[in-house]
Parts: sequence; structure tokens; C-alpha cells
Amino acid sequence: MSKDRRLGRGLAALLGTVEGEESIDSPVASHPRVPAPHFSIAAASETAQPQVAPPDSEALLKLSVHEIDDNPYQPRREFSEPEIASLNMGTMNFGLYPMLERFKEFKYDWEKPYLEASRAGVFKNTFADIEYILTKCAESGTRFEIECYDIGHLYTLAHFVDRGIVKGPFFVQSVFGLLGGIGGHPEDVMHMKRTADRLFGDQYQWSVLGAGRNQMQVAAMSAAMGGNVRVGMEDSLWIGAGKLAQSNAEQVTKVRQIIEGLGLEIATPDDAREMLQLKGGDRVNF
Repeated sequence: MSKDRRLGRGLAALLGTVEGEESIDSPVASHPRVPAPHFSIAAASETAQPQVAPPDSEALLKLSVHEIDDNPYQPRREFSEPEIASLNMGTMNFGLYPMLERFKEFKYDWEKPYLEASRAGVFKNTFADIEYILTKCAESGTRFEIECYDIGHLYTLAHFVDRGIVKGPFFVQSVFGLLGGIGGHPEDVMHMKRTADRLFGDQYQWSVLGAGRNQMQVAAMSAAMGGNVRVGMEDSLWIGAGKLAQSNAEQVTKVRQIIEGLGLEIATPDDAREMLQLKGGDRVNF
């Protein structure tokens, strides 16, 4: 496997699909004028949970943190055996509530209380949760998009690497710009990359996710630094300043233009599977 190859995330609709794959957000890769990939593999979250309507905002403001129970659906106990699944490297605050200062009118009744709920809520992924998911999914050959929202998450990953629970090549998705994690400043991006290089050397493939308005700027930095990118409306609703994206495909088209403008090329699904040593689309259990 070439060390020059890069990974990230894109849309199978633009990049081409393998028979049987779904055309949804997928990892993407870039490469300097050699086979260099953006690829399409549908990633399923193994920490996903059923959608539950949030409480009304008035009741939420009266809720004590001591009344918040553990999520009974985390970690999951049943898995669909995908090729690759996302896995967050830690419990963290995940603040979406600042959007309430920018938006006063909402289309659906659940939107405002959902955002407000992030003020008191946490995203739970303990060491026990992570170890269970890593070992359970290893039985079916699933590998991971290992999401690191802060520097400490890289050290959590290093802990599992040192114990032999995570083996290379592994795929690190650095996430920037979410309240509760590392920011989206260029110094933050470089610090994350330097730390990952020091901890993991050539054992890993690096990609970035810039949340909201950080999406394209962080993606451009990663590509220029030899990394890979992830885009999609899960991460940002925007295609430009004040302009909503119409689809995932529109964002993938834009980031592809950025990557090719840097003299890089796009990976095929087969390239991506080789780079991440995935088991293949014929060995899933959907």
C-alpha cells in the first residue's frame, strides 16, 4: 500500500459505487498525481441510538444534572457487521445550543428543545464502551473511522493501540469546530496532525471533518498537508457564506474541485478498501 495515498469522505453518487453499495456519505481520499483516492464506503455508526423526542424547553431548564440517566441504548449490543463504522474516542460535551442565539424561528416544534438539550447533555462513550465495541466488532472484521474531537482522544486511541486492541492501519477522523471539542483554527489542525504523527507514525491514515463553516477551510488544509477529507450535510448545512447546500453531492463537488486544484486525484472504492484493509462489500450483514 502506497504511503502517499490519502483518505477522507465523499459521495458515491459522484465518485462511483460498487454494486450493492448505498449512495450516501462515504469516505474519500486524495493523492498526488498517482492513483489517489476519494472513495465511497457507507459508514454506519455503532454508537447510534433510536431518535427520541426531546423534552419541552421549560421542563429541561428545571432538570438537574443528577437526574440524567445513562443512555440504555449505548453501547449497542447488536451490530450489522459493516465494512467500516464510526467510533468516538470519548465521552464529551456536545454543545449545539449556541445556535439558539442566531436562529429565532424554527420549522418544527422539536428543533428548539433539541438544541437546548445539548446544554445539559453529554455524548457518552466510556473506556468500557469503546473496548466493548472494538472487541465485539473485531469478530466480524469491521474496521473503524476513529473520530477524535480533541487531543485527549488521540491518547485514548494510543492506549488501545498499546494494548493491541486496535491494529494498524487505522483510520483517524479528526473533528474540528464543535463546541466541546478542539477548534477549527489552522493551529488546531496542525497540532492534531503533529500529535497523531508522533503517537502513530505510519500506522494510520488521517482525515478531517470541519463542522459548519469550518468544513471547506479545514478540508483544504488537510489536503495540502497530505491528509484526507470528509464532507456532507451531517457535518455542515452550508456550501458558502450564508448559502445553504442543496445536497451532499454539491459539497462533494466543491471539495473535489479544491483537491484537484491542488494537483491531487480521487480514489476509487477499490483503492480505499486496499488502503484501509477493509473486508469487502460482500462480507457485510445488512
